Amino acid sequence: MSETYIPPKVWTMDSENGGTWASINRPTAGARHEAKLPQGEHGLQLYSLATPNGQKVTIMLEELLALGADAEYDAHLIQIGEGEQFSSGFVAVNPNSKIPALLDKTGDTEVNVFESGAILLHLAEKFGYFLPATGPERTQVLNWLFWLQGAAPYLGGGFGHFYAYAPEKFEYPINRFSMEVKRQLDLLDKQLAENTYIAGDNYSIADMAIWPWYGNLVLGHAYDAAEFLDVDSYVHLKRWAEQIAARDAVKRGRIVNRTWGEPWEQLAERHSADDIDAVLALTPDK
Repeated sequence: MSETYIPPKVWTMDSENGGTWASINRPTAGARHEAKLPQGEHGLQLYSLATPNGQKVTIMLEELLALGADAEYDAHLIQIGEGEQFSSGFVAVNPNSKIPALLDKTGDTEVNVFESGAILLHLAEKFGYFLPATGPERTQVLNWLFWLQGAAPYLGGGFGHFYAYAPEKFEYPINRFSMEVKRQLDLLDKQLAENTYIAGDNYSIADMAIWPWYGNLVLGHAYDAAEFLDVDSYVHLKRWAEQIAARDAVKRGRIVNRTWGEPWEQLAERHSADDIDAVLALTPDK
């Protein structure tokens, strides 16, 4: 860095130095405007965007539907760049104003579920899939689910922010978070050298949680950083990433609430299986 930063005695917000998300970031929580959330006809109402955290939940829902579970859902687009997560309606579902947020209306009492890991756990327990009911296998899945919840901020808010989104590139934070992300990639690579899936022999919510972050990264779909991080050297992790990407439910779930990329990757809202089918039909023949 060319200049040494000296912190003031009391921090105040500098709206000119926030990078890509400066227009919406604030040091306060709560609603900023009044707006109701839309609701569809299904018992599960998802409010999201196809970021890695958003993809976790839509992949899970599509995997449940593929198994025949009664998991039909409406997926409503929340445009976080425009601050829609700060509406009074959204804050009522998730007071933390982050996507994804789920409203489960299938029981006698509506329940709001927020934090992507909590949503995966809620759906796994509700439908009885992708999480063993008891025993060491369940513990291993939960170990890796919670690992992801703690690890991903180093990849996204740390490495991703300073490498791809910050207003300037600074050596110290990029080196600091590159070191940690490569340690995480090495950890996953070693785990997958001995296991078919993240938590063992069976596909689980741990895979659904980790793939949108680290699978997309090693497949070259995040931060334009594949070469910089030498992702091809993590051969076991890349094998797993490609294996998960080939699943039909993953192909379906990853495009829900997506508004960028190729036409066959974009589905702003999902209210039926036909919505996804129509978009995937645009995929050019290989």
